[in-house]
Amino acid sequence: MANSSWSLPTQRELPIILIRGFGGLDTADEQKLTYQGFNDGSVYPQKRGENYIYEGMILRFIKSDRKYHDATNVVGYYSREMDAPPVIPDELKSFDPSFFQGRIIIDPAMALRLLKTEEDPCKSLWVFRYYDLNDRKFQIYGEALVRLISFIRAIAQYKSDIQPKVNIIAHSMGGLIVREALQRTYPQLHGPTGADSAINKIVTLGTPHKGITFQVIRDFRWLGIDAANELEHFNPEKQKDPQNPASFTNLHKYFPLERILTVVGTNYRSYSDQKGSALNRLFSVSGEYGPAYNRSDGLVKQAFAQLDGVPRTFVHKCHGGFDSLITARESFEIATRFFFGDVLVRLRQVRAKVMRGFDMFGKSEFFFGVSIKPRGVDFELFHQSKEAENCYGPFLTPDFSDDPNKLAFSWADSNQLIWQGYLNQALSLTDGTDLVMRLEFYVGERDMFGIGFSDNVVFHKQYYVRALVQPSLQLYLYTGEEFVKDHTQGGIPMRSVPGGWEFDIGGTGFEGTYRIELETIRQAE
Repeated sequence: MANSSWSLPTQRELPIILIRGFGGLDTADEQKLTYQGFNDGSVYPQKRGENYIYEGMILRFIKSDRKYHDATNVVGYYSREMDAPPVIPDELKSFDPSFFQGRIIIDPAMALRLLKTEEDPCKSLWVFRYYDLNDRKFQIYGEALVRLISFIRAIAQYKSDIQPKVNIIAHSMGGLIVREALQRTYPQLHGPTGADSAINKIVTLGTPHKGITFQVIRDFRWLGIDAANELEHFNPEKQKDPQNPASFTNLHKYFPLERILTVVGTNYRSYSDQKGSALNRLFSVSGEYGPAYNRSDGLVKQAFAQLDGVPRTFVHKCHGGFDSLITARESFEIATRFFFGDVLVRLRQVRAKVMRGFDMFGKSEFFFGVSIKPRGVDFELFHQSKEAENCYGPFLTPDFSDDPNKLAFSWADSNQLIWQGYLNQALSLTDGTDLVMRLEFYVGERDMFGIGFSDNVVFHKQYYVRALVQPSLQLYLYTGEEFVKDHTQGGIPMRSVPGGWEFDIGGTGFEGTYRIELETIRQAE
């Protein structure tokens, strides 16, 4: 953490802003999309009940008692400087006068209408339609986003005498626009840490934080097209340049990294743009072993959708389209838990031992992965698998003690962190409520020389982790769902150790010890 004075995050209700991704070289069609794709959902015929239909992020938030607002109706962009209106209604005279003059202007009539509603500003939902600004420059996008955030907070202060922060969900290039606001706009207006006082948490969905590996699209910038400024922000060289204030290498100076979550897609196969998937395979990055792998969501490399020191999670979805990062239930579940969850869960490896799969004639490499589901919602909060090409490894040692710097996919931190995520139930409950997660462990082997079998499954098994609150907090391990029929079934008690609870797993080819860490999040006001 670059700044020890960062404010604490909160889990209470806050305004939410949704920001979509790149709209292509011509945005005329994008401007016609009312909700910018956030209204699209997915249907899962193989599931039932609550898990069958996901209506899309907009409707799901509205059903949770949020009031939708289109930011374009409030924030307008003009090609020249505009003077303040000759008459400002009395109700708006306490607002910042700059809201109503310049090039990025708050509409006084809309502001007045919002003041007169009985809506709770902290339960508002906004879509930031930056393509309506008609000036395709990141500087303008950043300024407009900051103006919108300032206005939302001013409305809330007027109505409830509280100036809340906002939560943001950004898809694809939308995440780069958020970083433009964090790293350029806020510092210019309010100093290096200005964004800390206005933004609570940020979730990015498939954002190319480190650029896009195939730079064919960058060549368009020489044609003088409107999108040239946007395309240049996909340049990996520009993104990693420490002399560039908006580089991902400088993000820690402007915002606390633990308040950002990167959601990384892994299913390139279902992405509709096959050219993008092919180019991702052709333009591999370090550790991918050339075109043998395509570790991407179809457009953005898994490694490039992450940020150094920032929490991450993997979902087996593609970049866009049906059942993608923007239309899948997983994105909603993960984002809302990150915003509102009050229990932070970590899963770490303590020890491991592979006991079979070593190729006598070839060269064996091992991969280790876990997929995690919460009870009640049949959608994963974290996914690793052979198909996703995102398991930890390749390991050459049977105890996974390889140098982390030499792994194509290394642990999430220096202490063998596998996954970190939030659940939305407090451990202080006194009504006997419990927490349950399903963990699916996988260990696979690959023969690098191709002499033996190249895809051996060493170990693959599901376990259930259950936390019981009463009479005192205790964690149990199950191999089945016995507790569903009889809540008194305790399973195998986990060992309480400093910092958490440890448990053992194993079979004929693998055994290991893992630690669950639970942390109740302190509520900041």
